[in-house]
Amino acid sequence: MRTLAVARAETETVVNRSRFICTLYRVDSDAQARERIGAHRRANWDATHNCTAYVLDDGQSARSSDDGEPAGTAGVPMLEVLRGRDLTDVLAVVTRHFGGVKLGAGGLVRAYGAAVSAAVDAAGTVELAHWQRLTVRVDYGPAGSIEGLLRLREDVRLVNVEFGAEVVFDLACSDVELLVDWLASQSAGAAEVEPAGTLRVEL
Repeated sequence: MRTLAVARAETETVVNRSRFICTLYRVDSDAQARERIGAHRRANWDATHNCTAYVLDDGQSARSSDDGEPAGTAGVPMLEVLRGRDLTDVLAVVTRHFGGVKLGAGGLVRAYGAAVSAAVDAAGTVELAHWQRLTVRVDYGPAGSIEGLLRLREDVRLVNVEFGAEVVFDLACSDVELLVDWLASQSAGAAEVEPAGTLRVEL
């Protein structure tokens, strides 16, 4: 799966004098998507249509709306672009200002799909992966060196470091066995490693 490389992006295309302004948002929940849609529609109340499509949960959840356009001519082709690009956690809103020339069902499908495609191209995307999350406990002696080296590793994402009776690293990695062996060598075998679920990371 992939998601947007930026939090928000916007492009405009014109088809037979109708303006199609596509705004893309990164969203992480249905509630946030709905809030963005509501705010966008309020800000663009004078538009002819504000059609929407979004995908969440690694593609498991998706919704779309034609917002008054003929059924299946706006939201569905918008959604198909998002799915076709293997995107998740992305909301697309296409605001149309009618230019006086009817496009027909086929023309609308092409126009709405093209608007979303252009916006995705402009925004860029990043690949997502699910890495094993770990809790690592080490003594203060080697902790500083380990932290510095962890931050340099491309196969590790350091989420948090806590300093108490010992140093606790909350991290995710692409290869658990490799990292556990490395931690053992860095801590003279004293590092304690516990699984802590998974974490979605951007590559």
